[in-house]
Amino acid sequence: MLILTSNGLTSEILLNSARKYINGGKAALIVTADNEYKEKNHNVPHLSCELAALGLEVELFDFDKQTPAELEKYDVAEMIGGNPYYLLHSIRKNGFVKILSDFAENKCLIGSSAGSLVMTPSIDLVDMFSPEMNIVNLNDLSACNLTDIRIVPHYSKFIARFDGLEEKCVQYEKANACKLIRLEDGEAVIVRQEKTEIIRNQ
Repeated sequence: MLILTSNGLTSEILLNSARKYINGGKAALIVTADNEYKEKNHNVPHLSCELAALGLEVELFDFDKQTPAELEKYDVAEMIGGNPYYLLHSIRKNGFVKILSDFAENKCLIGSSAGSLVMTPSIDLVDMFSPEMNIVNLNDLSACNLTDIRIVPHYSKFIARFDGLEEKCVQYEKANACKLIRLEDGEAVIVRQEKTEIIRNQ
């Protein structure tokens, strides 16, 4: 199962939706996307609390320091937000593509912002707005492709931040024959057994 969120399980409706599928076990909160602060990322405390609210025992995890075999012991994994280029580079470099696919099929994989974007077919949409984030000189922007869903996280915030965002999103949809799901904070897409559910703020 995949849960692609904008900023974590930050709304009651999202937590309640996750509770249908998650009830206890061990969770890895993966901090790799913040290449600068890692476990000191300011979102780590609230993301940890959200997972704990699902009855999960939470431990921090880093693709740059740990192995795919170590990730196998967890029932749930959540990738925090940060730099999608760096996160994708680390996933490839350190051999995590296969186990993330296994999580998507047999366990639960949650993404927050960049953590969600790397689950999709490509992070090329990010390249239209924030190419300066590509600090690892990533040329191949194809992502883990765990779902054909494509999202725009933090939609209202990004509208205010990037000129012409909606127009570029529409261009992207036409060029790639796809539909972008525009997510506000507190919203998510749940992909389970090839069924897709969009959780909106009420």
